[in-house]
Amino acid sequence: MAAQFGRRLRRGAATTAVAALAVAALSASQAPAIVSGGGDSGKQASGSSVPDEDSASGDSSYHTDLPPLNTPDKPGTSIDLPGSGEAEAGIPATVLAAYKQAEQTIASSNPGCNLPWQLLAAIGKVESGQARGGRVDDNGTTFSPILGPVLNGVGFANISDTDNGAYDGDKTHDRAVGPMQFIPSTWATWGQDANNDGRKDPNNIFDAALAAGRYLCANNRDLSVKADLDQAILSYNRSREYLATVLSWLEYYKRGSHEVPDGTGVLPSGPGPLNPGGPSGSPSPTPGGSASPSPTPKPGDSPSPSPKPPKPPKPSDPPKPPTTPPPTTPAPTVERLENAGTGKLSATAGGAFAERVTVRGEDAKGKAVGKAAVQFLIVGDTDAKFAGGGKTAVVTSGTDGIATAPALQAGEKTGEFTVRASVVDRKVPAVDFTATVTERQADAVVRTGDKELTAAPGAEFADTVEVRATHKGEIARGVAVKATMIKSADDASPADKGPHFKDAAGQPLRSLTGLKTNDQGVLVLPKIFADDAVGTFLLRIETAGGAKVTIELKVAAPA
Repeated sequence: MAAQFGRRLRRGAATTAVAALAVAALSASQAPAIVSGGGDSGKQASGSSVPDEDSASGDSSYHTDLPPLNTPDKPGTSIDLPGSGEAEAGIPATVLAAYKQAEQTIASSNPGCNLPWQLLAAIGKVESGQARGGRVDDNGTTFSPILGPVLNGVGFANISDTDNGAYDGDKTHDRAVGPMQFIPSTWATWGQDANNDGRKDPNNIFDAALAAGRYLCANNRDLSVKADLDQAILSYNRSREYLATVLSWLEYYKRGSHEVPDGTGVLPSGPGPLNPGGPSGSPSPTPGGSASPSPTPKPGDSPSPSPKPPKPPKPSDPPKPPTTPPPTTPAPTVERLENAGTGKLSATAGGAFAERVTVRGEDAKGKAVGKAAVQFLIVGDTDAKFAGGGKTAVVTSGTDGIATAPALQAGEKTGEFTVRASVVDRKVPAVDFTATVTERQADAVVRTGDKELTAAPGAEFADTVEVRATHKGEIARGVAVKATMIKSADDASPADKGPHFKDAAGQPLRSLTGLKTNDQGVLVLPKIFADDAVGTFLLRIETAGGAKVTIELKVAAPA
């Protein structure tokens, strides 16, 4: 279980021994080397803990099943096998999509972590048997909550209720919740909304997988470094047996895996949140199927009678045929990505795009393919971002094959950029969409005062000119403004005499550009000076968006 999930169900040395055997077998088959003891070799291997931090799952129970000793693939071949092969190598489609989406999201926001999706799969296998074999709805939410044991100090940590029973239904003690087994207090800190439904739900595999990924990457860990990897796994459950078990599944999935339909994943046989007392509620067998050693008889004890040998089968009894798992139908894959009706992508600087990029994934026959991970990427010289602040977003398509990107938010930089949609882990041609950011606009601009603006020849105008811009009645912030001393009401070209501004060298300047309104939509013009010409002159102020106002400036000799 994850940071403060629940204490382990069993702490015997048997689990460590079996895990070590599995690790040794994987190593013998040329799998990458694993150190079952983690990065702290000086500590006890069996039942040892990491006392300097809490765990994500509260060190609650977990499934101790180990992967088959014959790995699903050979070194150097694909890690995404078709829907065949060892049943244990099959990962339910929605669960697998959630792990890969979390990997892509974290690779974008925290590339230094180097989180592999196979680590999430290994923890998901140990914590909940891949969400009970993929028993989730189309949105990735489990059909019923997955709850760990009550953390009341009996065999596990003693954690008093922190969520008033909101997640685990227990108002006295906490319990680990969901396919990644977060305790409520840890979920309150690390919970995510990965499927963009407005909720952070520990029972949703997309939310839980991303939360687990971010938790494992905490403290600037680089999971490509063995010591950081061990520390991350031990932070989820402070048990060396747990570490060895997760590492064995990690290497197993790295050697090969394939996608299976939801609800058909292999269920764990050992104890854990899925089977608190084993498959039938009885005490669970020793991991790996080996029998526990018989207790040593005490002096004076009468030996138990030997059990009767089983009767040999009758000659007429036909041998039972070996049972084979039913064949699985390969899940459809996306062969083509198409625009699903995305409209014109345009927004003013600092505003939101009204349209959202939408694509549809199809197979070779043109049928919709659901539960495919689609990546949306902002490309180009722009400061536009998706809602949430990133330039990359991964979305899982619905059953209709439709994937919709998060809302786009324009920055201050104007111009065009590209939003690129592609299928994660598939060589499918990407679809590009052009988006445009235009200048902020105003549909009205007015002078804020009505005092007459006058100056003597060769003097400075005593009063400044201030205007306010609005757009649809709202304050127009950051709107570009142009101020020009024009020749006449019918001729908007710059005047060659009369009032003027001054440039940095003190020379007359009768047209100003590059001005912008402030956060209140207000612009105060620089000082205005008069030359020797007398009369009434016109100052025209024009905003991006076409709003205009004309102001009179009078130059007259003193009375």
